[in-house]
Amino acid sequence: MEDDDLVADAILRGLSAANYSVHRVMSAEAAQAAIANEEFAMAVIDVGLPGADGLTLVRRLRSAGKSLPTLILTARCTLSDKVKALDLGADDFLSKPFEAAELAARCRALMRRSHGAASGMVKLNRISVDLAGKRLCIDEAEVELTAREWLVLECLARRIGQIVPKERVQQAVAGPDQDITANAVEVHISRLRAKLGDAAIIRSLRGLGYRLEEAKAA
Repeated sequence: MEDDDLVADAILRGLSAANYSVHRVMSAEAAQAAIANEEFAMAVIDVGLPGADGLTLVRRLRSAGKSLPTLILTARCTLSDKVKALDLGADDFLSKPFEAAELAARCRALMRRSHGAASGMVKLNRISVDLAGKRLCIDEAEVELTAREWLVLECLARRIGQIVPKERVQQAVAGPDQDITANAVEVHISRLRAKLGDAAIIRSLRGLGYRLEEAKAA
């Protein structure tokens, strides 16, 4: 969803060259209508749409129960912009100007993650997370987790490689009639890190949240 003809043309050419089938619309309303009537693998959304902006579109899609991966394009890239986009349900963001190769790579990564979560099995190098069976394996050996450690892991694994806001993790760990403090979440994160060892990293990003990612090779 991009209303600038030059930018939209570059996106179309770049993604088509990477063997993607691309459908362009020029407003949030047109995008909602298209997504309601067709199946799409993901959405690339510009913040500066006419009328309702791109972040409003993301909020509307999430409120309607649409879980397709969303990549936000923005000329603004302040910390508050990133936090707002993530809190509203965006999966990734890319600052303008950008190279077509990076856009295509980010699209591939988002769709890989989405496919893994949808299939119920998420794999990251040495770890595998069975979302349906609630099992974590490292090098094919099962690792025992507490109920809340599992809730933290599941929340991060469903958005593997992406930043998950602290508030979202906190909500995932809290029960329907319970509250949980940010400090308590940090305790569960610390214990989960210890159990993951050097197989994977839970990275803390100041002011943003957490990201589950592959451990760097020694």
